[in-house]
Amino acid sequence: AGAETVRRAVQLDAASRFQESLVCYQEGIDLLLQVVKATTDEAKKHRYRQKISEYMTRAEDIKKHIEKEKEDGKYHKQIRIEENATGFGYEKLFHEYLTEIVSEVWVQDPYIRQLLNGIKLFQLYNFLRFCEMLVKGPCKVKTIHLLTSYDVGSGRSQQLSVLQEIKQSLSNYGVTLNIDFSSSIHDREIRFNNGWMIKIGRGLDYFKKPQGHFSIGYCDFDLRPCHETTVDVFHSKHTKKM
Repeated sequence: AGAETVRRAVQLDAASRFQESLVCYQEGIDLLLQVVKATTDEAKKHRYRQKISEYMTRAEDIKKHIEKEKEDGKYHKQIRIEENATGFGYEKLFHEYLTEIVSEVWVQDPYIRQLLNGIKLFQLYNFLRFCEMLVKGPCKVKTIHLLTSYDVGSGRSQQLSVLQEIKQSLSNYGVTLNIDFSSSIHDREIRFNNGWMIKIGRGLDYFKKPQGHFSIGYCDFDLRPCHETTVDVFHSKHTKKM
C-alpha cells in the first residue's frame, strides 16, 4: 500500500498536481515507516530508509513550492465534482482551509433565497448548514459577511425573516452575521481571512434535490448526489472585503 501510494505521488508530481502529490507523499511515507518498523531484514530496512529519505526531501521541496505560490498569490487548485457524485459535503470541501486562525468569512452568492415561488427553502438551508460547519470549528469564526440578492415578490419577506433568524441563532454562539444585498452581483465565492478563496460554479447549491424528506442524503450532505460543477481554490496574502 505504501509503495502504491508513493507511485501515485510521483505520477501527480510529474503532472504538476503538487497539492495532491504532497498528500500522497505524506501518506506513503507514513505507510513505509510502518513497514520499516515491522521488517527484521537489515538490508531491506536500509533500502526502505534510503527511499523514504528521498521521498521526504521531495515532499519538503513541494511544500516550499506551494508556500511560495501562496505568498505570490499564484496558488490554484481545481476540484471537479462529477454528476451524481457523493462524498462532497461542506466539511469535505472546506475543512482543509478552515484553520484555527480563521475568524472572518465572506460569502458572496446571489441566490441565498427561496426557490419555486417560496415553496422550498433549499438555498437558505444550504447557507444555514454552511454556518453550522463554521460554528463547529476547528476555526474560531467571529464574523460572517453575506452578500446576496433580494428574493422577488412575496418571497422577500420570508427571505429576510429566515436570514434574521439565522443571524439571531449565530449570535448565541458569539458569531456576528452581517447581511448586505446587491441587485448586480453574479459571481459566487467564499473567502476566509487566512487567505483562502473558494469559487464554486454553482455556489453552495451544488447538491441535487433529495428524493424525499426521509431519504438517505436529506440530512447528511456527504450522502447527497451532486450536480456537476467545478471548484477553484486560490490563495492570496490578503482577503479583500466584498
